[in-house]
Amino acid sequence: MRASRLEEARNSIRMIEEHFKEQIEFELSDTFKVRIRRRPIIDHKNAEMKRFHGMATARYHGLFRMRIQAYLTAFVVNVKRVVKLNERKQPAFE
Repeated sequence: MRASRLEEARNSIRMIEEHFKEQIEFELSDTFKVRIRRRPIIDHKNAEMKRFHGMATARYHGLFRMRIQAYLTAFVVNVKRVVKLNERKQPAFE
């Protein structure tokens, strides 16, 4: 019985639905190629917010409060980045 399932899987025809065709066409476009180059940078910041700033779990109930948590978390991450960039520009005080 198991062999017949394997044979059916090997002999099946791959059907691609219309919305999958649209997705494949988009992934071949230049717009997608430009966006995919920026993705690692964005993923890095999202991972930082999740691992170090509490975005892995919602602290409050409701979409509105979750949005506020996300906005405040993004604000903190951006402020940290600005501080770090300013420290690099200015020499240390002696």
